[in-house]
Formats: sequence, structure tokens, C-alpha cells
Amino acid sequence: MSTMTDLTLADLDLFANGAPWGVFDELRATPGLHYSTEEAPNSGFWSATRYHDIVRILRDTETFTSTKFTNLEEVDPDMQDQRRSLLETDGLRHRALRRMLQGEFTPQAVAKYETFLRGITAKTVDAALAKKEFDFVDEVSADFPIRVLARLLGVPDSDTGQLIEWGNRMVGNTDPEHADVLIGSSDSDEYRHVPFRSPAAIEVYEYGRHLAAERRGKGGTDLITLLADGVPSDGQPLSEHEFNTNFLLLVVAGNETTRHTITHSMSNLLNNPEQMALLKNDPSLIPWAVEEFLRYASPVYHFRRTVTRDTEFSDTQLSEGEKLVVWFASGNRDDTVFDDPYRFDVTRNPNEHMSFGRGGPHMCLGNALARIELRIMFEELLSRDITLERTGDIDYLRSNFVHGIKRMPVRVA
Repeated sequence: MSTMTDLTLADLDLFANGAPWGVFDELRATPGLHYSTEEAPNSGFWSATRYHDIVRILRDTETFTSTKFTNLEEVDPDMQDQRRSLLETDGLRHRALRRMLQGEFTPQAVAKYETFLRGITAKTVDAALAKKEFDFVDEVSADFPIRVLARLLGVPDSDTGQLIEWGNRMVGNTDPEHADVLIGSSDSDEYRHVPFRSPAAIEVYEYGRHLAAERRGKGGTDLITLLADGVPSDGQPLSEHEFNTNFLLLVVAGNETTRHTITHSMSNLLNNPEQMALLKNDPSLIPWAVEEFLRYASPVYHFRRTVTRDTEFSDTQLSEGEKLVVWFASGNRDDTVFDDPYRFDVTRNPNEHMSFGRGGPHMCLGNALARIELRIMFEELLSRDITLERTGDIDYLRSNFVHGIKRMPVRVA
């Protein structure tokens, strides 16, 4: 029988059927941080699984930096500047880049899209329900947020299928169904200069550069023009590498997490019909229910930090250069913060979940957009006088980074 000491969270088999909630429960109950081994060329890592430990780490960027990258992969020092995006930047440059973009993602800014969002939500739901039997991921969860992203980028709807495919290939770099080359294979060395070690990243770069060349200096208001023409508050325009990586970040972050939260949330409502009934009877609860959707889905399992100096944290001695991984999914089930955390409760209040992070400078930039997308999608879905039922098993993404669902077959009952 394996023990917690020989368990490694680098083992993708643990995540084959979704989140290993029981493992996270045991790790939270075990004093200190947990150490996971990992195969070369990467090294092992420490894991923080308790809510308050995660918050402390996210807020202390001087001791726990993002600049050495935020996934488990260790990026070669000579490749780091080529691959660095807003996620892997701290300090003054991070603040300058974030300020340049954040005006497009404030609650006030995204509210102006409400009419547009309602229109495409109705179109997506109508098209899906007309099929009577369909895959919820393909027809609803993936279709909706990618159309929103296309609007923000100023690209035609005809490109949305390609954007989805690129996202699948990059985020699914540990899943044989999606990956061109699996990240742990020697074949991936050829792509170590791009995010996710994926050939899809090179295609995204080329697509973004082409669009930037068309729009540079034209005075547009889309996000591509903002990246191409904008000058951050530190006065230093984006380099070609920074344009590439931050455009790619928008393509991935603007689609993947909202898509998976929609699927998880529909599944959780099907599993809890009394909660579904609450929302159908009182749609005014939906904006608050969105917070429980996010907590329960935990679409991003983790992000990584790197220790900048020898330090003691949570009764564990950490050394400079070691990897420290914060597991948001585990924090979202911490019973010292959430009463009865495995109860799916759309009226839960307070609900200080960490699906967007929790404090610190790297709080998810697109959280207001994700919230309005989720609210409008479920206002639309729950207003319909129909009942959905699953017709097969949920198929999870083979990943310990994204808590993703690849397929969820349903029918109109």
C-alpha cells in the first residue's frame, strides 16, 4: 500500500478521473508541506494544499517568485525571456503590463458586452438543444467562451474552431489525445523555446503576428491592437517575444478555464437537482451561485512559485531555487474555511474561493469577464423549460494542471 510519503502529485494517473479529492484531504491533514518527486529533466517540488498557506505564498512575491515560471516544467535559463508572459513576471514590469491590459477587463468594461453575450449565448444554446442529443462540451461549453474571445480579439467567428484546437493541443500537452508531442517526451525538446513545449504555440505566434501587422497603427480598440500599439506605464513597449507570449496567454486563458467551469457546473447541477430547482425558481440567486460554480469546479489545479531564499514555511525548511506549488483545488475544499466543503450549495455565503487566485498581484485578470459569462450562460440555460440528462460517462483531461472535461454526452430528456 502506498503512503503519503511516496505519493507524487506529478503522477497523472491520480488525475485520470478528475481531481483526487481524497489525496488533497489527506495532504491538508498532514503537518508541513508535501514533497513530490518528478522525473528528469524536471526536479521534485513542494506542495501547499491548505487555504491559508496558499494565500500567504501568493502574497509574498519576494520570497516566492513567478519569474522562474509557473508550471511544473523547468524552463532552460536561456529560454526564459523568450517564453516569459505576464504570468511569469513580477515587480514593476508586471504592474506595468497588467495596467496596460486591465482597463479592458474591469467589471465596468465587460458590462458593456452584456447584450452581445446574451445574443451569442441564446444562439449557442438554441443550436445545441435543437440536436436533442449532443456533447455538452463541444456544443455549449467550448462554443460560447471562444466566441467571446473572438469578439475581444477582433477576429472572425470562422477562426474559433482553430482557436479551440490550438488551446486543446497546448493545455492538453500531457494528454495523448490532444498533444502533438507529450511534454515529458524527448520529442518535446525541439519546442522547449515555446510555451507548453507545443508546436501549436508556434502556430499561435504566427497567427498573432499576422494580425498585429495588419492592425498596428490603425487605432483599433481590440486586444491585439492594444498589445501591438500599447506602451506600458514603465515606458517600455512590448518586445516581439512579449507580444507573442501575452497574445498566446489571452488565447488560452480567455477560453479554457471558463469552458471547463461551464461543463463542471452543469454536471454539478445535474448531480444536485434540488440546487437546480432553487436557481430555476429564483434566478436572482444565479450571480451568487456563480461563486459556488467556480469553487466547486476549480478549473485550474495549481500554479507554481520558486523559492528565492532559504526560508522556513509551514514547519518545512525550504531552500533557494526549490519549486513550491500551490494547489487551488485543494484550497477550495479546505474545511477550515468552507463549511461542509463537499456540499454543492448555490447559496453559500461567504464564498472566498481561490479559483482566480486569492490576493496577491497575480489575481486572474479576466475574473470579471468569466463571472459575467457564467452568469449569462446559466441564466439562459436555466430559463429553458427543458431537462438535460447525461447519456454517458464524463471524460476528463489527463492533466494535473487543468481540471478539464473533454466530453460530457447529454440529451434533452
